[in-house]
Amino acid sequence: MELAPLIPLDGAIAVIDQTRLPFARTTRTLANLEACALAIETMVVRGAPLIGATAAFGVAIAMRHDTSNDALEAALTRLGRTRPTAVNLHWALARMATKLRPLTPDLRSAAAWREALAVHAEDIAANRALGEYGRSLLARHAEGLDRPLRVMTHCNAGALATCGWGTALAPIYLAHQAGLSIEVWVSETRPRNQGLLTAWELSEGGVPHTLIADNAAGLLMRQGLVDVVITGADRIAANGDTANKVGTYLKALAAREHGVPFYIAAPTSTIDAASPDGDAIPIESRSDDEICVLHGIDGAGEAAQVRMFNGPCANPAFDVTPAALIAGILTERGRFDAARITEALA
Repeated sequence: MELAPLIPLDGAIAVIDQTRLPFARTTRTLANLEACALAIETMVVRGAPLIGATAAFGVAIAMRHDTSNDALEAALTRLGRTRPTAVNLHWALARMATKLRPLTPDLRSAAAWREALAVHAEDIAANRALGEYGRSLLARHAEGLDRPLRVMTHCNAGALATCGWGTALAPIYLAHQAGLSIEVWVSETRPRNQGLLTAWELSEGGVPHTLIADNAAGLLMRQGLVDVVITGADRIAANGDTANKVGTYLKALAAREHGVPFYIAAPTSTIDAASPDGDAIPIESRSDDEICVLHGIDGAGEAAQVRMFNGPCANPAFDVTPAALIAGILTERGRFDAARITEALA
């Protein structure tokens, strides 16, 4: 998958502005710490692996301007409070801190940039590797079918959510490239509608797909129109409980009821061994406006928004799927039973 949502520049990064998709593809240049932090907070960049890489580059960019101890700690703190649930953010910041704190200030700038580049390259390689494991898995599920394999996903776990290839979509891209007949059910994923990003990506990649309302998922499974469900993850607890975009848990419940295998795809950087179970995962609560205000384009093709509700709202951005509902977790090191996911870290 050639889509590159983050491109390192000379002392800055260029990112696809995901708040403008799927109607316009534009690029932003992030050249200082605050720009990187705001891009994460406002979901210009989103997806756990991409958030982690952006944070790593945010530290590196900060070190281009000031390599003092105070500047380093300020960068780590500012980026650390941008998004609470995606553990890749904190993984990347811990990695940068471990690398940079022991160094004298004169060595930090170059070292920070090298480390951020390594995070970026390793994510692309990890996603390609887990995609190969997932491609083989999808091929097995397609054996004996005289029609396309029907895969359902939720949110966006494609290249846009990572530095390249994606997590849940990587197996789909590689299977499609290998000639496997495959069709994808794409949940709209309210309230942020990241499913539209998935539909845009799949269209760019020539993968057959159909957008559905979130609440149609259970019916499609009951009708036998779904063979496999595969989603990404924002944090995987030590016992295999998995946090992902809100609505994932409902799909896992419906999948169990109708005998549809439900898989998670995520690099090992998403595994949080310090969280014993799903109850220990912090769940981000976001603005009421994400529920009350719809964004799109008007009849003239211009960006527009409409408010459809004024009143109290609750907007948890993630939910937790228990390990018992997960048929397996795909990582760059292979497929693991959810309850034994920490073996992927060994």
